[in-house]
Amino acid sequence: MTATGGANALGRYLRARRELVQPDEAWDQGNRRVPGLRREEVAFLAGISSDYYNRLEQGRDRNPSEQVLRSIARALRLDEEATTYLLEIATHKSPRRKRPRRPEQVGGGLRTLIDLWPLTPAYIHGTYMDVLAANSLAIALSPFNAPGRNGILAAFLEPEMRELHQDWEDMTARVVPYLRSVVGADIEDPRLVEIVGELSLRSERFRTLWARQDVKHKTTGISLLHHPEAGPLELHYQKLLVPGTGGQTLVTYHAQPGSASEERLRLLASMHAPDHAGGTRPVGDQTRTPGRAMP
Repeated sequence: MTATGGANALGRYLRARRELVQPDEAWDQGNRRVPGLRREEVAFLAGISSDYYNRLEQGRDRNPSEQVLRSIARALRLDEEATTYLLEIATHKSPRRKRPRRPEQVGGGLRTLIDLWPLTPAYIHGTYMDVLAANSLAIALSPFNAPGRNGILAAFLEPEMRELHQDWEDMTARVVPYLRSVVGADIEDPRLVEIVGELSLRSERFRTLWARQDVKHKTTGISLLHHPEAGPLELHYQKLLVPGTGGQTLVTYHAQPGSASEERLRLLASMHAPDHAGGTRPVGDQTRTPGRAMP
């Protein structure tokens, strides 16, 4: 079985979500050996037999109807995104042979567009959060925003991330459900297996968050950073799916107009403005890696 748990993905998802549901007072609270609801309690709430629900969790029945799945979703108190994910993994059929993954490329027009935003850090990542393109201010905000880096690997494995992100706990709790939302049911992709495998071996926090199987496509919010050159920054982020790219996402940051964060962002931009040769003017010790600005 892979680190992503491709085998019996439906059963693993049902079990993980069942264990997160707090039993109501109507249920017997004594002598509970498992967290959350028991299997028979989920079956009762969903209006199906306990035997049938057991077969679903154990992977012995992989063809439940949409009506049954929606009943189970209500029993597990899933929101709309989690219900959609449940339907996807229940109906997803993995190809017998996985085609080689083509290298993801960003169109020249989009690269030019983000380079024309001198006060807006912006980068583009692929389906598995590999950074494909970035403007100079995004890289100034953090070298982990540079093309060739991977956002979720940096978030959990780079010590500088804790120094940069004042909200590191919240940020990491957001990024894992976000990854599940963009990957969808295709959890056996070799690149995803590689990423999840490495993180599962090296990060206890990632293992805990991944096991919850939360799904949340959060595309707006605030990142609280402490940059080693610019100081504290409160930046609003936006994530926009790039049409026709199969999963590429444009991520931008901006400060509230007139705020101290805007002034600090302007200062950072002036220190790292591109020179006439097409590079950036270095400031200070360039061996320092302050971390990656992840939402």
